[in-house]
Amino acid sequence: MALKLTAESFLAGVRASGLIEPKVLDETLSELKRHGRTLDNATDISNELEKRGLITHWQAEKLLQGRHKGFILGRYKLMNLLGRGEMSAVYLAEHVAMQRRCAIKVLPANRVKDTSYLGRFQREARAVASLDHANIVRAYDVDQQNEGGAEIHFLVMEYVEGQSVEALVKKNGPLPFAQAADIVRQAAEGLAHAHQAGLVHRDIKPGNLLVNESGAVKLLDLGLARFFKEDGEESLTIKHDEKVLGTADYLAPEQAVDSHNVDERGDVYSLGCTFYFALTGHPPFTDGTLVQRLLAHQTRQPPSIKVDRPDIDDGLLAIVEKMMAKRRESRYQTARELADALTAWLAQNGTDEWKRKNIHLISLLYGTQHPTVTQQMQQTTSGNRPERAQSAPRGGLEGAPVSPALQPRNKAGQRPQQRPRPKPNSVAGKNAAHTTRRKVSQSKNSNKLEARWIWIGIAVLAVTAGVAFGVSYWLFGGNSDQTSASPAATINSTES
Repeated sequence: MALKLTAESFLAGVRASGLIEPKVLDETLSELKRHGRTLDNATDISNELEKRGLITHWQAEKLLQGRHKGFILGRYKLMNLLGRGEMSAVYLAEHVAMQRRCAIKVLPANRVKDTSYLGRFQREARAVASLDHANIVRAYDVDQQNEGGAEIHFLVMEYVEGQSVEALVKKNGPLPFAQAADIVRQAAEGLAHAHQAGLVHRDIKPGNLLVNESGAVKLLDLGLARFFKEDGEESLTIKHDEKVLGTADYLAPEQAVDSHNVDERGDVYSLGCTFYFALTGHPPFTDGTLVQRLLAHQTRQPPSIKVDRPDIDDGLLAIVEKMMAKRRESRYQTARELADALTAWLAQNGTDEWKRKNIHLISLLYGTQHPTVTQQMQQTTSGNRPERAQSAPRGGLEGAPVSPALQPRNKAGQRPQQRPRPKPNSVAGKNAAHTTRRKVSQSKNSNKLEARWIWIGIAVLAVTAGVAFGVSYWLFGGNSDQTSASPAATINSTES
């Protein structure tokens, strides 16, 4: 039977939880009294506090059960339970001071004494902290707290609003080809970054790929991740004699034999099984016990995706089958190679919206030769400037061609070569960087030419002024000398 709290006990629990500041709680209760509300029912008080946004529905449920501890972890306030697994529980939380929402993974107190679980939890903290990529959930903080003599270890991570691929498929059924391909492509981008950092995920599955509202994908749950460049003595799987780790329905054949020796190609296989699930709505092998399904991954080929999706493109089918090859030498050898293969497929088969959003990916793969890139550049160019009217042919009057004798020549007496005009469908001259550099160069040359003519003009003015001054001096200065000499001669003549 559920515990029924009195109003006094419920309010005492609210105060002890630290969820609401005492002053705010007192003001709220006073306001309820002024409006004639009786405060004798715990459920009614809880509903009013929830309606005002002072507590969440999950917090209210716990408080009504008489549980008031564990809502505050360090600087974070737990708001809701997002999920619970064998190793840990994940909560939606909020930084008390910054009011920034985040996700907090908490290791249960009874697991702290299990060195395997604690070591794996600390390994995840190291793994997430070492990575910084748009397709991997970021880590903010890792800490521990003592409460009632028990150690509580927790990892603070980026909170992503969205649904896992597993939840999307369960809600909407198998995904459209282009959407599924883009989800797997983004996951491969994140894996490529992790692999480059020397990290293997080892637990890729639909539940660990989170898709937000804008379609961006985030890799979750690095609790089983392993740094494949580390020494064997540091491996948790060897230390605790754990041969098989991961989820059976998405486990690579070699990982089912020995999880310690798996490399990045094991993640490629698991991502292929996730791709299979997204396209069909079920894992590759659904029959039999856990051991039988693990064995099937090693010895049997799964039913073709064409059984469930007969309209699948052969190129996309080939990508999935290569990802799920039994021999890892036959798979894509890197996640980067896989991401490029899916980008190439989407460049040909993706929606127009995807091509517009990811024009940079297509241009990186194909340069400016791909039709999508060419079309986008033409649209950008035509959108930035109006079309010019077709001009008459360059020449003399009446459009006649200019005589060779009148064509300009350089200093060596040679006619400069004319740059050929681009063809109508060519993208020559439309590259934004080249166009900008050309305009800057033309502007500099124009400025140099203008400065040269200015100096020439100044020099001409100076020469003209000098000549005018000399002429004036000769005309007026010489006559003045003659005039002054004449009276002297007269005086001398008189004296004599």
